[in-house]
Amino acid sequence: MPLRPEDSPGLLLWHATLRWQRDIATALAPLELTHVQFVLLACTWWLNSQGEHPNQMALARQAGTDVKMTSQVLRALEHKGLIERETDPADTRAKRLRVTDTGAETGPPRDRGRRARRRAVLRAGARRRRGGSAPAAGPSAPRKRRRLTRGTPDASRTCAGGKSFAGPPPPRPLTT
Repeated sequence: MPLRPEDSPGLLLWHATLRWQRDIATALAPLELTHVQFVLLACTWWLNSQGEHPNQMALARQAGTDVKMTSQVLRALEHKGLIERETDPADTRAKRLRVTDTGAETGPPRDRGRRARRRAVLRAGARRRRGGSAPAAGPSAPRKRRRLTRGTPDASRTCAGGKSFAGPPPPRPLTT
């Protein structure tokens, strides 16, 4: 017997994906960044924070994006003054990437307390869903969780290289 549309895992995943994309777009709108711009900015920031100055190809590998598309997005980020692309002394065809001070302020949040509070709220919600014990939260818990996470994309979860990344690495670009 065929599944009804509302019982289809594929349709449910599609709806969840659309909601997630809308939430990301809403969170990034005040920063005037697209999701892919934020991901590339966050990955560049993370690599810079590790003492690396990646070229566009290394950044594309890190972010799991297409190299040509990465180049186009980096031009837009450079135009906004969020990154600088400098010629690599070892290979004049390559550009080394560095997040500007403006880009660092715009990009990944530095408030670790905010991250810790957000993780605690999300863990408590997961325990409640599994039926475990969690502090009583009352009717305002979903609103509070939304307020804690709204507008604060977490670079360590966005970029696979982040130390506190708690998920699988992003998929590599498909090659044919």
